[in-house]
Amino acid sequence: MCRVRDFTWGIAATGGIARTVGAAIVAEPGMRVAAVGSRDLGRAQVLAAELGAESAYGSYEQLCADPNVDAVYVATPHAQHLQVAEAAIAAGKAVLCEKPLAADLDDAEKMVRLAREAGVFLMEAMWMRFNPLVQRLAADPRFGDIRSVQASFGFSLPYDPAHRLWAPELGGGALLDLGIYPFGLAQLLMGMPTGLHVTGSLAPSGVDAEAAGVLLYPGGRHALVATSLLGNYPNQACVVGTQMRADIPAPFWAPQRIVLSGPDMEPEEHVLDPADNGYAGELREVRAAAAEGRTESSIMPLDESLAMLGLLADARRQLA
Repeated sequence: MCRVRDFTWGIAATGGIARTVGAAIVAEPGMRVAAVGSRDLGRAQVLAAELGAESAYGSYEQLCADPNVDAVYVATPHAQHLQVAEAAIAAGKAVLCEKPLAADLDDAEKMVRLAREAGVFLMEAMWMRFNPLVQRLAADPRFGDIRSVQASFGFSLPYDPAHRLWAPELGGGALLDLGIYPFGLAQLLMGMPTGLHVTGSLAPSGVDAEAAGVLLYPGGRHALVATSLLGNYPNQACVVGTQMRADIPAPFWAPQRIVLSGPDMEPEEHVLDPADNGYAGELREVRAAAAEGRTESSIMPLDESLAMLGLLADARRQLA
């Protein structure tokens, strides 16, 4: 029997998330890592050996030009997303770009424009949207009218201006890295708000150190969101509808279980299959899109990625 060729990935960067997603690729049937690219060839060679990839490159452009790569996973710091995605799009490779899609809205809009003009698949790697439990929540009609979403993501990180989360030139700050999850849960379940009020503080480097906000929706509906690099938050979420409530324990952006309850129902606990997670889901979506000739994902649409960057930019401006 003729074996179907594996769907192959090139990984751009060698940090922790590159290793995590690389391991998820290796674990997924019918996929493999074909190449790793980095500005440091030695680091690329180390990760390539770990993941069983046959090629390692000392530049992202060489990685994107590899004819054995079907899709490029962009795992660089935010400020480099556009550079790598532009090279991958020019080479006709499908692109899975780590969240946020870019360091700012201008870069993201250019990235989306290039992908659409070239007819190349591009998607933000918002793994929360591909978690089966989160997908269950988004599709469950028993909430009735969702009135409130409450979510937080924060931890205490010692200040170091050289660390990427504290460095403005690397796209640092709590909002882009952590806040995108509570804001993103509200966006998924309630859409884009009609108003936004945010308070918080800035770090000495100028990046946002913490932010708490209320997202306003018609009819008094709202979302309460918080993010921080200064304190350890509950990192839980709660979704309240007129007929049902969902409690999502930490980490709410990658839940292992959820609890549904309501006045007319017995509490339900749903547990994640250990063999499944958001990483696997987003990888499968890229492969499916390539097979079907799609250039965008209906699960994580590009217009929603752009809208989120605009919303986070509005939140950041209120802290200035």
